[in-house]
Amino acid sequence: MRTKRRKSASRRSTGAGEQIKVRGFFRIHIVEDRDRRGRLLKRPRVVGDSGWRENLVVNLGFDQFLCQTLGGMAGSKTISHMALGTGAAPAAADTSLSGEITHATNSRKTVTPTTIASKTLQLAATYASADSFITASANISNVGLFNTSTTSAGTIFAGNTYTSSALATNQNVNASYQIRFA
Repeated sequence: MRTKRRKSASRRSTGAGEQIKVRGFFRIHIVEDRDRRGRLLKRPRVVGDSGWRENLVVNLGFDQFLCQTLGGMAGSKTISHMALGTGAAPAAADTSLSGEITHATNSRKTVTPTTIASKTLQLAATYASADSFITASANISNVGLFNTSTTSAGTIFAGNTYTSSALATNQNVNASYQIRFA
């Protein structure tokens, strides 16, 4: 004979409320638009692809970019720029991107925000070789979202690492970042 167990008061659900989860994903493409002789290709070719990777929203990302912004509080921040780097993934307490590329004043790129469905924000940035955002070849391995264009300043919202990819000064980077609310 089976008996029913009663749920304890701490395990009972009231049925009220919702949970909101924030997840981020990014994809980095390194592309070439010229052949070895310097001639423009009809279609740029992808020479590096991180695939879609999940990110980490840092502590100040939750506080200053989400909580304070929703509350309309002074000091709240919004995502405006993306940075690439040569270091490791940011930790939850980090405020910057390890090994951020700072070769030029325009190393951080302005993001173009769009919404995909009602619960996904997509941010896109293009790093064109013509912009000279890097002045020497680098092995890029991380990405981050920031609230300012000034390299080594501002606060990181989220970021992560991926398999290191060699980036030459004549290559472009196309980056997509999605913040999904579920």
